[in-house]
Amino acid sequence: MKVSLGKWLLPVYSALALLFLMIPIGYTFVYSFNDSLKSNITWQGFTFDKWLNVCNVQNGAVCQAFGNSLFIGAIATIVATTLGTMIAIAIVRYRFKFRSQTSLLLFLPMATPEVVLGAGLAAQFLSVGVPKDMLTIILAHTMFCISFVVVTVKARVASLDPALEEAGRDLYGSAAQVFARITFPLLLPGILAAALLSFALSFDDFIITNFNSGAVSTFPKYIYISAARGIPAEANVLASAVFIIAIVVVVTVQVTGAAKARRLARPS
Repeated sequence: MKVSLGKWLLPVYSALALLFLMIPIGYTFVYSFNDSLKSNITWQGFTFDKWLNVCNVQNGAVCQAFGNSLFIGAIATIVATTLGTMIAIAIVRYRFKFRSQTSLLLFLPMATPEVVLGAGLAAQFLSVGVPKDMLTIILAHTMFCISFVVVTVKARVASLDPALEEAGRDLYGSAAQVFARITFPLLLPGILAAALLSFALSFDDFIITNFNSGAVSTFPKYIYISAARGIPAEANVLASAVFIIAIVVVVTVQVTGAAKARRLARPS
């Protein structure tokens, strides 16, 4: 029996790569049940207490940092998605002076190393006398998230068929009505994807945040500071909860989309 090496090599390699990527996540989830006190490096025993009393450690410092990250991510995502969507539409649909230069400048925050970007923003805030607090973090996150929003939404805008909007205008729809009933619904999947990407980037960011946060603590910053003495199990609980929620959301969207596709494909 002839066995094709290529037929088995790619699945085995993919499985090993997936297993390698899941090891840190599995470690985080398992050690969220560790019955530890200050250090969560060695296994002390199984307990549900960390999940039931997640905010009890260090007077709720981990929950406060987690809440700060959620707040910063939400505000930065809303502002960046709004501004980025308008910029993407303007770049694709309109011709104006310095259009190509504007597109190039929007890519610079994506290509610039985060340590350079964070240090530059910190120096700029210092030069204009702006104290480092929650506002500076939101401004910094909004700035680098806009580039990702523009790139994501720009691709969606470029793929739209102009004939659909022309049909709306032919039916005597105003510019606002055409945008609200035709353009925006067609752009919505791209806008939502850009918003989710922006939130993930903002919530996960440490380097730029560390340069511009001052005394404000975020979840990545809290974990970095706690790593020297052992990240508490409560931090593992919150990280595991975020991962589980993300998986549930993705699975729900996929199942809902598949069910909708089957309904549309079913003959009437």
